[in-house]
Amino acid sequence: MPGVHSTAVIHPSASIASDAQIGPYTIIGEGVLIGSGAQIGPHCFIEHAQIGKNFKAISHAMIGTPPQDLKYNNEPTKLVVGDNCMVRECVTLNRGTMADGSDGITRVGSNCYFMAYSHVAHDCVVGDHVVMVNCAALGGHSSVGNNVIFGGLSAAHQFVRIGESVMVGGNTGVERDVPPFAMVEGNRGEIIGINIIGLRRRGFNREQVGDMRKAFDLLFFSDHIMEDALKIISAGNFGPHMTPLLDFLKTSSKRGISKSRKSSKIEEFVF
Repeated sequence: MPGVHSTAVIHPSASIASDAQIGPYTIIGEGVLIGSGAQIGPHCFIEHAQIGKNFKAISHAMIGTPPQDLKYNNEPTKLVVGDNCMVRECVTLNRGTMADGSDGITRVGSNCYFMAYSHVAHDCVVGDHVVMVNCAALGGHSSVGNNVIFGGLSAAHQFVRIGESVMVGGNTGVERDVPPFAMVEGNRGEIIGINIIGLRRRGFNREQVGDMRKAFDLLFFSDHIMEDALKIISAGNFGPHMTPLLDFLKTSSKRGISKSRKSSKIEEFVF
């Protein structure tokens, strides 16, 4: 293949698109499928991974490597990555396990950006348009919705769910589920408000953002218990833009829902 450097090592079982570029000293192991337009830099290692179109890895990325789980016993598992993803230096994306009821697949969506030293652990499910800033990390079996941003040095506990359009602040430790549209920050991931900038970028209008602001006030910054607040919001005849939030909070959680920082106040948003 003309795009494969002479020092690269390719396993015979690997399937690589004819227009892919593979850099010096990169190793493509067994069970790998790489789509059209891929650009894999030097000193990368990829195995047991199905990778979509236009994938880019800069250098020293470890893709589809074994899960960091003591229960793993060399079962045939894999990593699946969508289209148009960017992986920067020393990123680690681990394949799945067969433990804890998992199907053995770690899943990453399309149009994701993983900055240097970020980590996706075994059996995670990551949505589309997710950005993980330098050294951000996901614990095993966690799930992340679309359009989520993790600040640098943030981390999510295993089995945590993070809803769509969430902003996780830098140096934040997320130990409980984070509902859609929230902003969380702090040592234990406290909810401080809604992700106004992210919602604006997604095209939500002022009225829709106002509905979400009112819902978060009821849910996290009032004296209502969660069950009563959900009843009030459900009876409010809001539009379908509220459905992801309500569905998320009504779904069973292994970790519980993140608490709010009661001293915070959701300020008026500006467009």
